[in-house]
Amino acid sequence: MSFDFKKEYKEFYLPKNKPQIIVIPKMNFIAVRGQGDPNEEGGAYKQAISLLYGIAFTIKMSGRSGHAIDGFFDYVVPPLEGFWWQDGVKGVDYAHKETFQWISLIRLPDFVTQDDFAWAVDEAEKKKGTDFKKAAFFTYEEGICVQCMHVGPYDEEPATVRRMEEYAREQGYVPDHSETRYHHEIYLSDARRCRPDRLRTVIRVPLRRV
Repeated sequence: MSFDFKKEYKEFYLPKNKPQIIVIPKMNFIAVRGQGDPNEEGGAYKQAISLLYGIAFTIKMSGRSGHAIDGFFDYVVPPLEGFWWQDGVKGVDYAHKETFQWISLIRLPDFVTQDDFAWAVDEAEKKKGTDFKKAAFFTYEEGICVQCMHVGPYDEEPATVRRMEEYAREQGYVPDHSETRYHHEIYLSDARRCRPDRLRTVIRVPLRRV
């Protein structure tokens, strides 16, 4: 059976729909940076997702291409994630999506090295005939956060975020957004196939002690 990050690390990917404090360790990702409204048809965000999955599945199927990765095991490609921020805004202003800055991400298994990643970029370019060089090997240690499962449309996330921040303050923490700490979302549902009221999104907000 394929290793499934969501099932093996439920504390990171399947939280309850009530806030909790959690410490997120260092992880490696495929990352594409961009800006603008993620809903724009043919926009930078849609293109970034295509690049992420192109590399993710090239790595997953690397054995079929004759590239042996030391320590490789079969796994389910982890879910799409995103870091979001806006210049001059603490947190996220959902009313002005056109000003979003983002890093779109897919987690990499720990056995994937930077050399393996570089191979996957070259291999994906050969197979797809597309420039994949906007994608980067990205290591990030998120640290202490409050997280919660949000069920429903993305535009209703602010109410969940308010509950999370209220809970965090009760526990002696305040939000800690900065140039290196971001509003974080993990998308467990495919928005193209799922009703908006059933979308499941893990939301994380970075924290610091008061």
